[in-house]
Amino acid sequence: MESRLANGLKLLYIPKKTKINSGLGDRLPEAYKKFYKEWRHKVPEPVYFKPKPGKWTKDEKTGAVIPVQNIPIPLKYPKTMHSGIWGGEAIVQGFKQSGKYKSRVPHFWTPTLKKSVVYSEILNTYMSTTVTEKALDLINKNYGLDHYLLKTAACDLKTTLSLKIKRHLLMALRDKTLYKDDSVKQQEVYDKYKHYLKDYTHEEIEWYGLTFDEALLKMQDIDELNAKEAPLKAKYRLELIEELKNSSNEPVEENKSWINKLNPFR
Repeated sequence: MESRLANGLKLLYIPKKTKINSGLGDRLPEAYKKFYKEWRHKVPEPVYFKPKPGKWTKDEKTGAVIPVQNIPIPLKYPKTMHSGIWGGEAIVQGFKQSGKYKSRVPHFWTPTLKKSVVYSEILNTYMSTTVTEKALDLINKNYGLDHYLLKTAACDLKTTLSLKIKRHLLMALRDKTLYKDDSVKQQEVYDKYKHYLKDYTHEEIEWYGLTFDEALLKMQDIDELNAKEAPLKAKYRLELIEELKNSSNEPVEENKSWINKLNPFR
């Protein structure tokens, strides 16, 4: 899957190789593990229900005190969602009863999808993509696409496209590559969004927004780059060994300390 900005910038990390070496997952940096936990393991904010506060509540009919149970609604995340901005929405799985005396049947409720154009002020780019009504509401509520993506956690953005755009926003702010031809506009936009950088380190931005397979391929590229530098390391190693050999041939003055006289194994 690949999506492009209007200026041709690729939003997905396209690796050079398709074969992944085994055993790379354990060696992924903590910067990526932090992002992956936020994306896959952190509980997202509820979208289709409002959780009740507290631990106990009173039943309106019986008046009995019962524990609060905020049970999340079962959701389905199709692969097609990753090519759009869904605002945390998904396909709701449940049952539907068409009549009073009829049996319930499984039913799926899908969000309303629209083809729309969104604008990024940081990237100065218009993007045509699929969005949901909730995503448009969140973008308007946060005064623009950039604010919405930068302040929203990965578990709530969910889709790969949303995370890729956020990755490009963070990298553009970190490296100050926005508005290269207009230094005044560059500083103005940078000052407007720079406070979002305090939540990330340089390395965390580098690994942010990559899928697990993309992270493995990136790690593989790093290993291959380090392997090309191995001959230089071998050269320095040989020079060090030769230097140690030469130093070992030099005569060493014998220690005349009185302790040696008391040493019977001397």
